Amino acid sequence: MKHRKVYPDAAASLAGLLRDNLTIMAGGFGLSGLPEHLILALRDSGVRGLTVISNNAGLDGFGLGLLLEQRQIRKMVSSYVGENKLFEKQYLTGELEVEFNPQGTLAERIRAGGAGIYGFFTRTGAGTLVAEGKEQRVVDGETYVFETGLTADIALVKAWKGDTEGNLIYRKTARNFNPNMATAGRVTVAEVEHLVPVGELDPDAIHTPGIYVQRIFQGTNYVKPIENRTVREV
Repeated sequence: MKHRKVYPDAAASLAGLLRDNLTIMAGGFGLSGLPEHLILALRDSGVRGLTVISNNAGLDGFGLGLLLEQRQIRKMVSSYVGENKLFEKQYLTGELEVEFNPQGTLAERIRAGGAGIYGFFTRTGAGTLVAEGKEQRVVDGETYVFETGLTADIALVKAWKGDTEGNLIYRKTARNFNPNMATAGRVTVAEVEHLVPVGELDPDAIHTPGIYVQRIFQGTNYVKPIENRTVREV
């Protein structure tokens, strides 16, 4: 039986969606929960001028670093980008536009966008460069900064397990950003390690309901590199 949301691979799942100058959300926290195959397919498509909303920018030669190598990203909306030397170089030379966000603010901007909330006030960033050019209000003696919600043309997310209707379960650190991003894309494409028939997932364990996911495929041969290996000294 053919399922309307299921595609054979990453390239097929992005077919008909891509064009230059899109806004893309890419899930993951550090290197956990990265949509590895979708990022590769995005690179191979050759689209350019992308605005990418992602907590971090991958590494040199992995994740979103692959798109930076091909000069496909015009702007990054990010929080932590300290592991990518190419990102640093492109930013400092003016080749790459960057909108930095406190990490919690970035997560809430994505959540708000997915919930249909235009914006919100937060104390985070008040009195710093983050607040420059933004509306501010004083409430009960505290200064609050107005932040807008974020949405994207396409959200690319990675889950541990999903079913053929797009219901998703994430594992551990991969639950950072992926679930919120899945709600904030006009089209959400999910790659999963295990694709199962409807009814095999415990309804109480589902993190992203399938109503948010338009396309899904099962990936193979995940690399899952370790960003920084730390060994305790004995």
